[in-house]
Amino acid sequence: MTSRRTFLLSGLAALAGTSALANAPAVSLRPVARKVSSLAAGADGLRALIERAGLRGEAVCAVADVKTGKLLEASGGSQALPPASVAKALTALYALDVLGADHRFETRILATGGVSGGVVKGDLILAGGGDPLLNTDHLALLAKALKTAGVREVRGKFLVWDGALPSVKTIDPDQPDHVGYSPAVSGISLNFNRVHFEWKRAASGGWAITMDARTEKYRPEVATARMEIQSRAVPVYTYAEKGGVDHWTVASKALGKGGARWLPVRNPAAYAGDVFRTLARAHGIKLSKPKETRTLPSATLLAQHRSPPLDVLLKAMLKYSNNLMAEMIGMSATAARAGRPASLKASAAEMIRWAAGKYGMSGSQLVDHSGLGGDSRMTPADLTGALVAAYKAGQLKPLLKPFQMRDAKGRTVKGHPIKVAAKTGTLNFVSGLGGFMTAADGNVLAFAIFTADQKTRGRLTRAQRERPEGARSWNRRAKQLQQQLIERWGAVYGS
Repeated sequence: MTSRRTFLLSGLAALAGTSALANAPAVSLRPVARKVSSLAAGADGLRALIERAGLRGEAVCAVADVKTGKLLEASGGSQALPPASVAKALTALYALDVLGADHRFETRILATGGVSGGVVKGDLILAGGGDPLLNTDHLALLAKALKTAGVREVRGKFLVWDGALPSVKTIDPDQPDHVGYSPAVSGISLNFNRVHFEWKRAASGGWAITMDARTEKYRPEVATARMEIQSRAVPVYTYAEKGGVDHWTVASKALGKGGARWLPVRNPAAYAGDVFRTLARAHGIKLSKPKETRTLPSATLLAQHRSPPLDVLLKAMLKYSNNLMAEMIGMSATAARAGRPASLKASAAEMIRWAAGKYGMSGSQLVDHSGLGGDSRMTPADLTGALVAAYKAGQLKPLLKPFQMRDAKGRTVKGHPIKVAAKTGTLNFVSGLGGFMTAADGNVLAFAIFTADQKTRGRLTRAQRERPEGARSWNRRAKQLQQQLIERWGAVYGS
């Protein structure tokens, strides 16, 4: 099982790449001094440390002993700030409680009207089951399984059902159109609902471009996303939906000699159907142009693909901070708990109702399950309380990513006395960190730190949100404050 899980997680890393919203602390923790300075001593020391950081905006935090549940200290513990991707820690707990660690998502190939002599007399249906890890390789296996089952011909229509979850065109409408970390969400996804755009200099002096659903093994070109190069410098990308097809343009002066990037998909059902149709054709099975169906009729199961178990998915989600995984898993938990949600925001509200009953979280409100939406708010006291309860139940800590401690020059410090397993959260002018730290004496503490410069963030235009001026340096200082707080807690409560 260990080797299988390692393989699955490494495969996710290859697909997901580096997330712009999942950066670990840029400056690592330093070994704590044996002698506690006056700055670290008592409640005044905590306030002085935060004030000395001089971070523009607000900084709040809380820390508790996991064994006793006692709140050791807090600053603004009941003040709610944007949690960014730290919200994924709560989503993981929600999914574990509602769905269970062994839950698997299923993607099925169904047939209406029966199969006789290798002929599907009715319709063939690609039915999504909320699997956030589905990729082109998996669809290829389903196409092969269809041929192995003896299917040669489909007389009816080719339908795609994505109704297991509500359809959302983008996780956060405030994000630029072209960022791959805010794709569409629905009951079916493929390659994290991203299409691969690649451009190369052509012999004629222009560019050769491709739009495909690639994995390491397959590169099927798609008809559901199109790219046009236009002679301009800015904007780099524009987007419009025309007849269910994603139409992109790109500025010629931004292309250089060549390159590639993943662009978000806004019509997941059409995208998955388009790719499966190509893969089925490679096995001699001709399908009509895919159409989306709102209802799932009674049908015969011909083939299915099952995801890895939920705990494996959650570990990957937390490690790579994949937004689509968080939204699909979170909405699937809501569907199982309270019925199919009407929207992403409604699903997040149901998760908060669950958290209020389970952990007493009363000061937090979320608009999604990933933390990407800037209107989400969470208090450090709420999260710390949930972390304490999760630790006692043996949950979450094994799924969180451990962080190596480094010295001032960025070198790993072997045998560092503080061990941290936590979830980071990064948006423009928002930085969060929540999880567990094991101090030098073995004492385990649960903590939550949220920082935000909401005024500066609020002035950003939609186009500025990808790389705004000053955001990188602000976030670096915020992460330095997080590390100083952990050093303080290690010195005061664990040395």
